[in-house]
Amino acid sequence: MSAVDGVLVTDVDAVVVDIEGTTSSTIFVYERLYPYSRERFADWIARRDDDPVVARVVAQVGELIGVPDPSDAQVRQALDEWLDRDQKVTPLKVLQGEIWQEGFRRGDLTSHFYPDALPALRRWRAQGLRLAVFSSGSLAAQAAWFGHTPEGDVRSLFERNFDTENAGPKREEASYRSISKALAVPAARLVFISDLDAELDAAKAAGWQTIGIRRPGEQHADQQMTGHRQVASFDEITIAGTT
Repeated sequence: MSAVDGVLVTDVDAVVVDIEGTTSSTIFVYERLYPYSRERFADWIARRDDDPVVARVVAQVGELIGVPDPSDAQVRQALDEWLDRDQKVTPLKVLQGEIWQEGFRRGDLTSHFYPDALPALRRWRAQGLRLAVFSSGSLAAQAAWFGHTPEGDVRSLFERNFDTENAGPKREEASYRSISKALAVPAARLVFISDLDAELDAAKAAGWQTIGIRRPGEQHADQQMTGHRQVASFDEITIAGTT
């Protein structure tokens, strides 16, 4: 079925969504949020003795680069290199989340959503479907993102939020099994919506239903997905309810 035809999803109890490229613009994240965090890495790393979250991040970075008690410069270098390669490394995502949370709270940042995303999420919630998020962004980043939208705080739409710390890597089957267990929903009655084939492949391997989204202007917009139903917006998704 092509994207223009839309998809019908049945026998679903819960919908789990990705953020970048799915509900929201990847370009916005790359051009607005990534530079915002990079500019503040040094100041935040300097808090290592006073902030337990930053101390944990520094320890994780040291473990990953094989340097016990790394210097501030070594931590900064590792974070910059991971960010340059857009690697979804947990300590990078945790520190970004803390920085972004403060930025949203200060009013420096407001999140971006495609115009079809929030109306669809509200519609599905009104149908009685359970909603959750699975993103490489940390829980702090997700709370800030959904708490400071152009339409205000929409965190109440979601029952649970998952990241690479509490669920696992997004491209691994085990992570989706973990989410299914946490939600107490059988895998076959979960649907995951993402723009990345590898994530959808992992969810499908775990027994989930999957929908791939190819939004115009996104990195993979012109690529056809294999093995997953495909849409161009949430408006093309119909969820008929549970049985």
